[in-house]
Amino acid sequence: MHALLFGPFSDYLFMQRALIGSFAVCLGAVPVGIFMTLRRMSLTGDAMAHAILPGAAIAYLLSGLSLIGLTLGGLMAGLAVAALAAWVARSTQLQEDTSLAAFYLISLALGVLVISLKRSNVDLFHVLFGNILALNNAALWLLASIGSISLLTMAVLYRPLVIECVDPSFLRRSGNASSIAHYGFLFLMVINLVAGFHALGTLMAIGSMILPAAAARFWAKTLDAILLTAVLMSVAGCYTGLLLSFYFDLPAGPAIVLSLGAVYIASLFLGLNGGMLGKHYPRRHLTG
Repeated sequence: MHALLFGPFSDYLFMQRALIGSFAVCLGAVPVGIFMTLRRMSLTGDAMAHAILPGAAIAYLLSGLSLIGLTLGGLMAGLAVAALAAWVARSTQLQEDTSLAAFYLISLALGVLVISLKRSNVDLFHVLFGNILALNNAALWLLASIGSISLLTMAVLYRPLVIECVDPSFLRRSGNASSIAHYGFLFLMVINLVAGFHALGTLMAIGSMILPAAAARFWAKTLDAILLTAVLMSVAGCYTGLLLSFYFDLPAGPAIVLSLGAVYIASLFLGLNGGMLGKHYPRRHLTG
């Protein structure tokens, strides 16, 4: 049993790098994903994941699969789309989600068009779905750096983000704190989506953020407990997904996201905090 569970990670360097990289992505992305669910921005995050594609595609066209080029391209495109969507929402009658959806569709089409110019289906698959098993030392340092920046920024913005989830009007009346929290949170979303893009691709990056956060809310009630539970679920899902990928010759990124999805489905039915089975079979209360 020990060899079955730990053998691939002790015997193969690429599995060790994939495990470390996935853990680095989890530590940075999961807290952001929790606030995305609390702020009802899950679909916004999905749109932002596609919005980084044109920047990564242009960088890929110019420099191939350069780590720095793809990172800067994706980061610039994501921040540009977020800023444009916010500007349109504040300058017109459109809501931010509508303007973001419009820019996301334009970005997705532009990104696929740019990638297709190289006429390589293999490279297109790499950009869209990632290749976590091919992470090198430079990529691991990048993921660790993004995760560290994300955690430090989250620590600074934690209190305003919590207040905004509970009472957004109070934070807006308190001055610039609301704008700082909003744009700071968009920055956190973008950098973690860029990190997830390197590991899981643009189409899968959002899965590591949303699925553990959604699953944890079926098991915990306080925010601190949700954070801890979500991180542990994410780590377990990544570990299981990599094992399934190794033994059954599956693509690692989809295997990880499906493992996280299985955790979510199980939590949906079995969770003690609002799970479906708990509603049909409520726990008995002691009566005097």
